[in-house]
Amino acid sequence: QVQLVESGGGLVQPGGSLRLSCAASGTIFSVASMAWYRQAPGKQRELVAGMPSRGSTHYRDSVKGRFTVSRDNAKNTVHLQMNSLKPEDTAVYYCNAILYTDSNNLRNYWGQGTQVTVSS
Repeated sequence: QVQLVESGGGLVQPGGSLRLSCAASGTIFSVASMAWYRQAPGKQRELVAGMPSRGSTHYRDSVKGRFTVSRDNAKNTVHLQMNSLKPEDTAVYYCNAILYTDSNNLRNYWGQGTQVTVSS
C-alpha cells in the first residue's frame, strides 16, 4: 500500500520560513492530485494548497503570495515552501494525495502530519 511521510515542520519566528516535504512510497499507477492541508487546535482541517496533475495549482486566500507548492513526479514528492509565516499559520500540516491504484480506481491517502509552530 501507499504511505505518505511529511517532514520539515518545526518552530519558527513570525516572518520566518519553512519548507515541508511529503514523499509517497508504494505502488502508484499515477498521481491525480497532491495537496497540503492544515489543522489548528479546535478547528476543522482546511486546504492550504492543491496541485492537480491536470489543472492549475490553487491556494487558499490567506497564504497566497507567501506559500508555494511544487511537485517532483519522478520522486513522488510534493513540497510546500512557506515564507513570511504568521502565528495564524500554526497548525499540523498534512500531506494529501489522490492516486490511481490502477487505470480506473482512485484512492485518497493522508500523511501523519507535521507540526508547524510560528511564535515569538
